[in-house]
Amino acid sequence: MVHEIEAKILNINIAEIEKKLAKIGAKKLGEKFFRSISFDYPGFPMDKEASWVRMRDDGKNITLAYKKRLGAKESGNDDGMEEIEFEVSDFELARQFLLKLGLIEKFSQEKKRITWQKDSITYDIDTWPQLNTYLEVEGDNWENVDKAIIELGFDLKDKKICSATQIYEMNGIRDKDYIKMTFTTVPLK
Repeated sequence: MVHEIEAKILNINIAEIEKKLAKIGAKKLGEKFFRSISFDYPGFPMDKEASWVRMRDDGKNITLAYKKRLGAKESGNDDGMEEIEFEVSDFELARQFLLKLGLIEKFSQEKKRITWQKDSITYDIDTWPQLNTYLEVEGDNWENVDKAIIELGFDLKDKKICSATQIYEMNGIRDKDYIKMTFTTVPLK
């Protein structure tokens, strides 16, 4: 079980952030396109506990994860995220397995990610359908994450500790009202 230590800086410009990352000595690791499905039980009992099961394919690896927001707050700035994640070899077989366990598909989505790394800090530039691009800064402790945010020229008051769902809500979109959000389709309720 892992406690994710990550913060987000919203509404960034990709070109400007990449220049700043290169200037501080971060190395670009690559770009990925993700597709994922979130699962819950009928009636969404996990959602009521701010948790879910996620299956994700990044074009190279397929992972299955249990995720739970810690100290979930409506306005953002949670206490972090609990995560148990492991690789599976077959997206469709794992999907069928979860459905046989009684889980239902709650939501499917896509996202684009550009990853940079410097020392123990990972910088992910995330683009989701209908959202402005944001920067996710992840590290091994909060002190290092805060230092990394400051090194890029941001104020710590701008950092958000929240989920993508909360970012959608900050933008007036309830992703829970949709079953699918992709770059090529209009979200379907």
